[in-house]
Amino acid sequence: MASTWNDLDLLLDSPTKPAATSAQRGTIIDKTNFNASEDAAALRKAIEGLGTDEKTIITILTGRTNKQRQLICAAYHQATGRTLKEDLKGDTHGDFEDLLVALITPANVFDSQEVIQAMKGLGTTDNTLIEIFASRTTQQIKTLSDAYLAETGKKVTLDLKTEVSGDYGKALLTLAEATREDSAAVDMGKARQEAKVLYEAGEKRWGTDENKFIDILCHRSLAQLRQVKCVKSVPAYMAERLHTCMKGLGTADSTLRRIMVSRSEIDMLDIKAEFKKMYGYSLHSALESETSGEYRKTLLKICGGE
Repeated sequence: MASTWNDLDLLLDSPTKPAATSAQRGTIIDKTNFNASEDAAALRKAIEGLGTDEKTIITILTGRTNKQRQLICAAYHQATGRTLKEDLKGDTHGDFEDLLVALITPANVFDSQEVIQAMKGLGTTDNTLIEIFASRTTQQIKTLSDAYLAETGKKVTLDLKTEVSGDYGKALLTLAEATREDSAAVDMGKARQEAKVLYEAGEKRWGTDENKFIDILCHRSLAQLRQVKCVKSVPAYMAERLHTCMKGLGTADSTLRRIMVSRSEIDMLDIKAEFKKMYGYSLHSALESETSGEYRKTLLKICGGE
């Protein structure tokens, strides 16, 4: 449980919002002169032709934002009567297939599916739950919850209550309730007061009064927490997660896929910078070394250059 608390302590206070166009930190941005029907036709040709044209599929799906991909999916269905997901699953396989499907899945549905998977079977994948609920904005968690309800017929918070416990569970449930402030306004007096509360509760760590930590870290806005001096880096955490999932024998592909897809439009540039600073080599070179085939080509496109 100690490692779970360390991860939660690192991420609780660090949600990141999709950057505005003027401060874009993702590697995937809106394609100019976008035409969903043209892209759908190109994908249809790539799939239905003699042999699958993986290069075209990769180029299109990694060169459009998730919002644009949803328009492509709609145009594809209108033109063929089939879903793009069905056709991709029929023409590709393995990790490459899973990555392409992740790219064309709406972001909130993708997050919901990852949460469902994390709670499936015996035990719970705590790191996945922490990564998702502590790094998403309030609005993102709300839309995730809507997708979860649509998929399962149950509220995500009710299912979480049966899977997590203790102070860690309490913190995770508080995050899942999507009650964190999203305001950019800062109350300096309140910040000084809460910095003192956090110090006295545990001397800057999870201490004897976890309720105070949970209340402040799970409810205050990012801007407010910066003034409390307890904001830590989501990009650094994601870089560490990526490094961990690729080291040793084999690769934890579900974690790799989830982070690469979910952060591609938000802060992938910062994750790459943190990765290089922390490990002395690039994320690009790590992906080249640890993956292969069309799967590797797709990941490298999402990652962007060195």
